[in-house]
Amino acid sequence: MPRPHCPRCSRPLERCLCALIPRLDSRTRVLILQHPSEVRHALSTARLAALGLSNAELRVGEVFDDLPALLGQAGYRPCLLFPGEAAAPLAQFAAAAQGLPLLLVVPDGTWRKARKLLHLNPPLAALPRVTLPAGLHSRYRLRKAPMPGALSTIEAIVEALDILEAPARFDALLKPFEALIEGQIAAMGEETFRRNHLRD
Repeated sequence: MPRPHCPRCSRPLERCLCALIPRLDSRTRVLILQHPSEVRHALSTARLAALGLSNAELRVGEVFDDLPALLGQAGYRPCLLFPGEAAAPLAQFAAAAQGLPLLLVVPDGTWRKARKLLHLNPPLAALPRVTLPAGLHSRYRLRKAPMPGALSTIEAIVEALDILEAPARFDALLKPFEALIEGQIAAMGEETFRRNHLRD
């Protein structure tokens, strides 16, 4: 029989993270487009990010028919947080936005699945791309980063908002994420974690 899960954070009831999820306001609007394969992943962080931000929305799917309406919300300048040759540093793009707050679109999935989302949704691929500063390090100790500077979805959102909304900080958004990681390490056992995830 499957374990009961919290209907809000989707974690098993005995590991519910809701008490750690903040409710943070931001001028920036965050739109997270999650590939369906991520929904039931034990270490998925997109839902935690959406729950912790009052000006955020999480959509799940591969093809988003209402994407033009989502991207055309009045009063925001949309951009896609995704690397690419033409991607601009986030701070530079925001400075050129002429005072408009950003609509930060964040694909959630493996790099391959995220690229598929762009391929299947031409309005998404057509957005100006922005990137975070180089040299960032992930706290995601249970997933091997596919490249230097790769962050989990929630970490990338926190880094982006810290840039866009300075001096405001969004570190509180990481509290349930850190508890999620610690819970997974506890469940597998310290010895298994050290053997499989720590590198000399």
